[in-house]
Amino acid sequence: MEAGKKIVVPWDFTDKAENALAHAVKMAKVLDNTIVLLHIVKKDKEVDDAMDRLKERASKAQEETGIETTTLVKVGTIFTTIGEFTEDNEDINLVIMGTHGMKGLQKLTGSWALKVIVSSHAPFIVVQDSPTEKVSYDKIVFPVNFKSENREKLIWAIYFGKIFKAKIHFVKQDVSDRSLVKKVNQNLTFARKYLSKYNVDYEIATAEKSGNFAQGTINYAKEIEADLMLIMTTKNIGTIDYVMGASEQFIIANTARIPVMCVNPRKAQNFSLATF
Repeated sequence: MEAGKKIVVPWDFTDKAENALAHAVKMAKVLDNTIVLLHIVKKDKEVDDAMDRLKERASKAQEETGIETTTLVKVGTIFTTIGEFTEDNEDINLVIMGTHGMKGLQKLTGSWALKVIVSSHAPFIVVQDSPTEKVSYDKIVFPVNFKSENREKLIWAIYFGKIFKAKIHFVKQDVSDRSLVKKVNQNLTFARKYLSKYNVDYEIATAEKSGNFAQGTINYAKEIEADLMLIMTTKNIGTIDYVMGASEQFIIANTARIPVMCVNPRKAQNFSLATF
């Protein structure tokens, strides 16, 4: 996440977009990034009016915060256009999007929010509320299960640990199958090794034995008053995941209303451990 890059805020002129912008401002100040307000319309004839409204809001934001805030209106759909934009622009660090949790506008709730996120080549931070007064993200929850993709989150855990002096709270999945126990422990050992190497503080907890690791993660994050949960999305997610509910959609729409950073497998790898 080098200085001079961009944070994208999908903009729909709602309070949830305003919340996302407030989080983006906090991030941009620390990371020395600019902000792009991205609005998507269905038809070409809607572009000019939307751009006028968007420029007015961006101008106000820049005046209030001192952060360069630009605008872009594209014709398309939120389910593909955001992803295409992040793929075509390597200078994008993050996308910060407001969501309505499990209620509100269907297009940004539950599985629909997940459908937007998995199209992205940049990591997403999904927020439900405006940020707290503090600038830093001090407590970050990092669930550890048996999947190999856990390791891709480490780059971001280390980054937040270094930049925000955050403490990473590993939440270990409680499994009974011996082969899965081994994989969970291997992932945890690997994570501890790299956080120790880069002097990032951490501690380890085991999720409650509820049978639902996603809910256990949320409960732990709520208990410690976490600032952020860091998760991977399901690899090769398909229609059945949207219908039945991939576990991450419950974390994204968590009732504790904690911001969630989502990293897509083999995407969003704009830098590596070598960066540090």
